[in-house]
Amino acid sequence: MKRLQDILYKSGILQLEGVTDLLISHLSIDSRNVKKGTCFIAIKGTSSDGHTYIADAVCAGAVAIICEEWPKQRDPAVTYVRVDSTAKSAGLIAHQFYGNVSEQLKIVGVTGTNGKTTVATLLFKLFSALGYRCGLISTVQNQIGNNILPSTHTTPDAIRLNELLHDMKTAGCTHVFMECSSHAIVQDRIAGIQFAGAIFTNITHDHLDYHKTFDAYIKAKKTFFDFLSADSFALSNLDDLRGSVMLQNTKAAKYYYSLKTITDFKGKMLANNLEGLEMDIQHYHVHFRLIGAFNAYNLLAVFAAAVLLGEKEGDVLQQLSNLTGAEGRFDTVRSSQRSVLGIVDYAHTPDALKNVLTTIVQLKQKNEQVITVVGCGGDRDKTKRPIMGAVACEWSDQVIFTSDNPRSEDPEVIIEEMSSELSSQARRKMMAIADRKKAIRTAVELASPHDIILIAGKGHEKYQEIKGVKHPFDDKKILTEIFEQQKV
Repeated sequence: MKRLQDILYKSGILQLEGVTDLLISHLSIDSRNVKKGTCFIAIKGTSSDGHTYIADAVCAGAVAIICEEWPKQRDPAVTYVRVDSTAKSAGLIAHQFYGNVSEQLKIVGVTGTNGKTTVATLLFKLFSALGYRCGLISTVQNQIGNNILPSTHTTPDAIRLNELLHDMKTAGCTHVFMECSSHAIVQDRIAGIQFAGAIFTNITHDHLDYHKTFDAYIKAKKTFFDFLSADSFALSNLDDLRGSVMLQNTKAAKYYYSLKTITDFKGKMLANNLEGLEMDIQHYHVHFRLIGAFNAYNLLAVFAAAVLLGEKEGDVLQQLSNLTGAEGRFDTVRSSQRSVLGIVDYAHTPDALKNVLTTIVQLKQKNEQVITVVGCGGDRDKTKRPIMGAVACEWSDQVIFTSDNPRSEDPEVIIEEMSSELSSQARRKMMAIADRKKAIRTAVELASPHDIILIAGKGHEKYQEIKGVKHPFDDKKILTEIFEQQKV
């Protein structure tokens, strides 16, 4: 429990009514979770406004309300605090409530369109292998040491995030590696968190349904680096067109990694095949278990971050060479009889899909066909749909357009939009099967010995969201079952 006056420090108070010398037992941004002694923070979200639930929170036992708009009806037994931004204040208040725990951990945030999950997961695995107790906050899962927790968002809300960090510190963690999505950055979910370092992977076409313009999306990512402290490090991919732009205004110590240019951390791909990657990193010759040029960048970023955190280069590379990536990222399964190779990957942006497919094409030994099953999510950025369709057809021999997470949209309409700008040659390669399981089964039936099937878009997800309901669905599990049933 903390006193209200203590947790309001630096929260940006504009107006206050009531006493501040009262005990707060709980923080909440959801009125349904309010109990006696709660400080309720009314946040204006994308789908609902917490201000409309202030009265419900008071009825449920809230003793303090943080808001942007002064409620017309105020309970004299409750303290009301008006601030400029409740979203930002939520992070600052949570930081104080949970004992400024981020200042007691070495937290590294990873942002970018692609590679966030792999980089954060590899850092977690690496530092665990180096003997540290670590925390992981990612799209796939949250993890405290060996304890795996479910993940509902790439980056949790500010209160849950600080609670997680507190639990990690209590469990003895020294390092935390976390993904920082563009949504989380602009929504101030990471406000108040003290980062030891931040990593930029790359930026390509994504989330324009939320950010509206590509410039706004770039600015969201850059904001993360703009607010780093002077005693942290900022690490960026110099080979990305906007890699140097990201660090223009940061107070943090600037470092870059590259496969093309001599810089702070230089790598070079020597070989890339189904057995893994051979690379030269800072003049060390190393074999890694991960595959593809995109993973060469991920590995180099992880190596650089580890060195910046004080680890020895040789120790880092020795451990890193033994690690596998995150679930649902170039995740492979091979059929038992005809050696058809299945690859499940989270690629859900044009650039990520192209990266995976070009890697597959490069790894082909002879005349294997590449059969791609891909869809686009509903209620998300529609502008990338025809681009995704074109990329799939350009780099595959056969393509099946299907459902991803259609959410509230009609899957058939999404598929039509994916195929709307295809050339006549590309159309000859594709077919549409809205039922995702049927699409995967059809891909298996089309495959000849040694062909390669890519199931793209959902990766680690264990559900398919249709009309507000999440139905159990696991691409890798379904593909494995079909392989076994078909005896391929």
